Amino acid sequence: MKTAYLLLLCLILCISTNAQKRASTPTPPMGWNSYNCFGSAVHENGVKANAGYMAKYLKPYGWQYVVVDFLWSYDNPPYSNIGNPFQKNLQDGSFIPWLTMDKWGRLLPQPTKFPSAFGGRGFKPLADYVHHLGLKFGIHVMRGIPRQAVWAKSPVLGMKGVTADMIADTNSKCDWMNHMYGLNMDKPGAQAYLNSLLKLYASWGVDFIKVDDIARPYHKKEIEGYRLAIEQCGRPVILSISPGETPLTEADHVKENANMWRMADDFWDNWDEILHMFDYAKKWENVGGNGHWPDCDMLQIGKLSKRGPVGNERYSRFTNDELYTHMTFWCIYRSPLMIGGNLPENRVIERKLFTNNEVLAVNQHGLKPLQLFKNENSMAWYSHLANSKAIYVALFNIGNKDQDVGVDFSSLGLKGKIKVRDLWAKHDVGSYENNYSKLINKHGAILLMLTPIN
Repeated sequence: MKTAYLLLLCLILCISTNAQKRASTPTPPMGWNSYNCFGSAVHENGVKANAGYMAKYLKPYGWQYVVVDFLWSYDNPPYSNIGNPFQKNLQDGSFIPWLTMDKWGRLLPQPTKFPSAFGGRGFKPLADYVHHLGLKFGIHVMRGIPRQAVWAKSPVLGMKGVTADMIADTNSKCDWMNHMYGLNMDKPGAQAYLNSLLKLYASWGVDFIKVDDIARPYHKKEIEGYRLAIEQCGRPVILSISPGETPLTEADHVKENANMWRMADDFWDNWDEILHMFDYAKKWENVGGNGHWPDCDMLQIGKLSKRGPVGNERYSRFTNDELYTHMTFWCIYRSPLMIGGNLPENRVIERKLFTNNEVLAVNQHGLKPLQLFKNENSMAWYSHLANSKAIYVALFNIGNKDQDVGVDFSSLGLKGKIKVRDLWAKHDVGSYENNYSKLINKHGAILLMLTPIN
């Protein structure tokens, strides 16, 4: 009897622990990521400028994460906007460019790009700056262990006699950047290496990590390794995995181990890519929920590619109507919202897109988003509100000419008179029976709240 009681207690504790882990992201994370405007050439002053803008203008609306993406350990030449600098071997097998790294084989921020990191302080001063603004701090990392650490036989912290070359899987490589090897998680010391990484990040004050080159192909054991490392690091840390396509067959596993995961490859400011994203999202329909979110990728809104990585410096190539479709779908679908543009250069339209509290509420509080219909020229998605009979509905004109797009109330289980509110306009349109439709510009969208009138 006592044994049965103890087993039951252990089960309850395990369930409680998992629930607590998931509760760290009860709603989709909202923030800014440096990649789409700075690529690998991200510098501390740019991060601070974006953090300052977010604190002043966006924090009141729920935006909170400031994420330094991609190659912060690489010393970009002045004015360089190179995308993926491959390492080369010298005669003795060492690597150039040599990434900034500590004696334990852990990459550190490059001080010429992040001056506050001088003296081995890492990202702690920058994280402290972001936290002082009332925001949260995140970083991007590549899966595995640096090849230069394997060459140098860097010792693994806390594992006497174990070195980097003993835990690396040298057959596991990223096909678009050659800085890292995968980890053989069956080797003694592999988990200890990840544990040492996350303890370092926790000491810096990191709240969010995006692990790249881990979801395609799907590296199940390494994903579990990062999750276990997070659980022992002593600090709540959001785990985002990238890039797509995360296999739908791994839905249960990814929900258990990650907080957000990419459904597709990098998304950019091209209308065809929005159309493709609708299809990816349909595959992952009804999978997202408290603590785990399918990720449509960053918002391609604002000033992009200031120093790479794709195309010339520009404001988003989306038309205004396409921008509203972009933001509307990310919100109705409840994707994480990570802004890709340089915030200090936002214009009036970007401010409108990022500061509509009624629209953002759809992303943060809508329940179980589902596709209502989709044909060649139009599409509708909807979600519910907790403890309410109201329904959020997004109508999209995905055709190439202006047209009416409507919704039949009976298809949503609604009867009688229905109050229609336009959330982008923050305006009650009126009360309707049976259906509602509106002329929508090509590639445009509207976002509604439908409320039964008793």
